Amino acid sequence: MAAVEVAEVERWCVVTGGRGFAARHLVEMLIRYEMFHVRIADLAPAIQLEPHEDSGVLGGALRSGRANYVSADLRNKAQVIRAFQGAEVVFHMAAPDSSINNYQLQYSVNVEGTKNVIGACVEVGVKRLIYTSSPSVVFDGVHGVLNADESMPYPPKHNDSYSATKAEGEALVMKANGTNGLLTCSIRPSSIFGPGDRLMVPSLVAAARAGKSKFIIGDGNNFYDFTYVENVVHAHVCAERALASGGEVSEKAAGQAYFITNMEPIKFWEFMSQILEGLGYERPRIKIPAVVMMPIAHLVEVIYKLLGPYGMKVPQLTPSRVRLLSRSRTFDCSKAKDRLGYSPVVPLQEGIRRTINSFSHLRVENKPNREGSSKASRFLGDGKVADTLLWKDKKQSLFAILILFAIYYNFVATGSSIITALAKVLLAASIFLFIHGLLPEKIFGYKIEKIHPSQFHLSEESSRQLSLSVISLWNEPVKTLKSLCQGNDWSLFLKVVLILLVLSFAGALSLRSLFVIGVPIGFTAFLVYDKKEQEVDSMVLRFKSSMRERRHGISAKLFGNKKND
Repeated sequence: MAAVEVAEVERWCVVTGGRGFAARHLVEMLIRYEMFHVRIADLAPAIQLEPHEDSGVLGGALRSGRANYVSADLRNKAQVIRAFQGAEVVFHMAAPDSSINNYQLQYSVNVEGTKNVIGACVEVGVKRLIYTSSPSVVFDGVHGVLNADESMPYPPKHNDSYSATKAEGEALVMKANGTNGLLTCSIRPSSIFGPGDRLMVPSLVAAARAGKSKFIIGDGNNFYDFTYVENVVHAHVCAERALASGGEVSEKAAGQAYFITNMEPIKFWEFMSQILEGLGYERPRIKIPAVVMMPIAHLVEVIYKLLGPYGMKVPQLTPSRVRLLSRSRTFDCSKAKDRLGYSPVVPLQEGIRRTINSFSHLRVENKPNREGSSKASRFLGDGKVADTLLWKDKKQSLFAILILFAIYYNFVATGSSIITALAKVLLAASIFLFIHGLLPEKIFGYKIEKIHPSQFHLSEESSRQLSLSVISLWNEPVKTLKSLCQGNDWSLFLKVVLILLVLSFAGALSLRSLFVIGVPIGFTAFLVYDKKEQEVDSMVLRFKSSMRERRHGISAKLFGNKKND
């Protein structure tokens, strides 16, 4: 009797946003496990593989037909339906960059797009929908979150547009559970990191190379849950398997949200320091209170809203990010362990090691050499600040001097009081806002982004947050005073005395004197050091040696006198 070959039934799954960071790892894991044929859905008209992908499992799967790519915009339901045809499972991972605080963009994808995903799943008969959410859905940006579980409700006001719209999308997915036999659940992975990350590590290295990674925002003691990317995609697979199990397991798993972490909380700035040190950069050391950074962040955000339509890059310093960097955020994974069978497959330190190794091209020794780079240039970050102060970009340096001269002429040389200077700034801002309001919506094809009055409204929640920040700022010197009262920390005492002496000296100078002294020093001191680095270093070493000898001499006299007594 001839053998009858039974053709393999093709079971398809879809990964939306399939070319994103975590989604790429999920696609490769699904291919390796041979659980499904994988359809990758994303915005680009065609898939562009990186060399390692082309020679790896993804390239092989695309060539063999075990994976394919479809271009789909979630905001277009017809395209979503076409992408989901014949699929048994959908992993909905698509979302805009979380750093872009644009409500219209975030809402159109995270809410309207998710509605289309749910509608398409119901229409074409998808059986299981796993939604990639975020722990930010329970974060208000004001209060820290410590070991929170899934019973924690959504806050009345979220930290940013991304968090608010992800919460709306998640609620829609939970509500859709059971519709036409569709089973759903939501995965909330906390602070994903690992190989292939295009945001956190590259931004961290860029800041280090620009001399901006020396600073810690807040007190540096806030704890975080970072999650290695392989653990995140493993959690998605666990969720799909739980929903597919049937019976009581499926009933318990479906219609629920799950926090996913490495189950190893760590201080936020310690994690960042380990990444930086692993790549050869210095760890952050200088602490800046969050309350000091918030006004600057608000100003940067306003400027971006004005200039963003004209090509300004998305800023890294925003109010929502300052809150994220200075608050604790840790979560309990017990529910995912119990109902999904999830536990991390890669420990935190191993994940950090793999991440550092994957970014070897960003190590400090591989930093592109700059002509004329010196210790002064490296101290200034080898960036625009160095180019300006060291006169490497003369056009940029002259432009900076012109701006400083304008500030001096309008606010300093006139002997203006603080109130007069503030009035001038407000006058200039009022004229700008009035003229900006008169402009048409488009000029020569460029869209003019209008400023909504709500941008200047201080909500009750913002007022409360400002009050908490002021209290936090007050508590810092109170802690110092408590330490001084104990009388046993000489190092702290000397630091306080030195700072107060410097402030008393600076306070004796007029604003005009400070400007006249400070600006020339800024533009000459670094330049002189850049040209006479060896001579200056030699002088500093001689001075340090002389001071050590004097200190030893004084100590010997004091202790000698005590012995004689």
